[in-house]
Amino acid sequence: MKRNKLFITGILALSLSSCGDFGDLNVDPNQPVQVATATILTGAERNISDIVGSTLGAVYAQHVGEITYTDVGRYQSIQADFSGWYTGPLMNIQDYIEKNENPATASFAAASGSNANQIAVGKILQSYFYHHMTDRWGPLPYSDALKGHQGVILPKYDSQEAIYRGIISSIDQALAGFDAGAGPSGDFLFNGNINTWKQFANTIKMQAALRMADVSPDFAKTSFLAAIGGVITSDITYPYLAEANNQSPWFAAYITRQDYAISKNLYDYLVKTGDPRLFSYADPTRNSVAQGNPVYAGMPYGLNVSAYEPANLSFPNSTYVKGQASAMPIYTVAQVEFAKAEAIARGWMTGTAETHYKNAIKASLAQWEASFATDAAFETYYAQSDVKWNAASWKASLAQQKWVGLYMQGFESWAEYRRLGGPNLVVGENLLNPSKNIPRRFIYPNNEKNINGPNYEAALQLLGGADSDGTRLWWDVASK
Repeated sequence: MKRNKLFITGILALSLSSCGDFGDLNVDPNQPVQVATATILTGAERNISDIVGSTLGAVYAQHVGEITYTDVGRYQSIQADFSGWYTGPLMNIQDYIEKNENPATASFAAASGSNANQIAVGKILQSYFYHHMTDRWGPLPYSDALKGHQGVILPKYDSQEAIYRGIISSIDQALAGFDAGAGPSGDFLFNGNINTWKQFANTIKMQAALRMADVSPDFAKTSFLAAIGGVITSDITYPYLAEANNQSPWFAAYITRQDYAISKNLYDYLVKTGDPRLFSYADPTRNSVAQGNPVYAGMPYGLNVSAYEPANLSFPNSTYVKGQASAMPIYTVAQVEFAKAEAIARGWMTGTAETHYKNAIKASLAQWEASFATDAAFETYYAQSDVKWNAASWKASLAQQKWVGLYMQGFESWAEYRRLGGPNLVVGENLLNPSKNIPRRFIYPNNEKNINGPNYEAALQLLGGADSDGTRLWWDVASK
């Protein structure tokens, strides 16, 4: 898997001079008067790890199963608080943008790159976070959000359609706002490379357009076609380091615990089709390795009570997933190729959908450094009915292969499962969520009902149903 090198940039520069009086006696030299915008960007980017490195997302996508404590896979955690996203990365990015827009602070901010480029990068990052959030909860504060300094303490909610259109509009503003100046400092994702930021922006736009394809097809098509020429051409990943402060959360998850193994349903599919990604997705069981005969085994998903021993199950792969510095995918070439296949199947683009579908599978194999012995062996694999493109049922083909290819992109995989209506995932035992089925969304936190009551009630009207995990999002219509 391709990796970037992580560097964290901190700028703490103070100039002390003697002016012949005691004017500086009350100035703490260890507390900067202003924080460099490079430092704000670094902190905001680190929150991407909470998405791409999430064990929760991997469980919801059923890429992994819980070994001993199975409450997450039975959806006990379906109610979740979103306030940390607003008070954390979204507010910090808003501060980053405003420091570059405000004439009083723009000159100081420009030490961390062109003001225009920093503003554009901030809008792209906010769009990325909002896209993730609305696909979990649905309607959320958007147009009223981040305005506490303007007196908006209890923000209204926007519909998911409005948020999607806002995301795409913000990305368009960002793409138009870049200038020829320096890229942003403090950028450990893309090292200040403006071209990569543009590709990242267009890829978010591409994904958003596909998500709304069944409910706003004309706008989705226009947005998709505007984006597809500028999307990523190589995988972009979140980089971790082999040190405690910036290590992979998957590595941290196994320091003192052994909670997750590759799910049996994913394992069974990979074995059935002879897919070599199994050996990059998982490790052989520890007991089998100790006995000199390595084998792989999956964990049944969503058991009420588990009696499985961790040593007899396959953990996520030690090199590609749970190594201390194992990078996690943000967006991949495989996703782009799947998107092109879908666009052709929808009649949005010309070309051969199956060609891009095959390219997507090959790109996923390359991403995970998995391969077949020969081209003929790949063609034999591809010819299987569970793998081969089915033009008459192209959503089912995409749903199955996207689920396999989006391994460790858990929240993205869960969203695509809901949008495409497949593949067939497991309904666990004695489910703990209100719907008693695979969730369609997260439930709003209690404090919204208690503190922001009128806006919460209006949000339910926008949602079009009860505040339940079984209420479908705006774009979730494929399997109705």
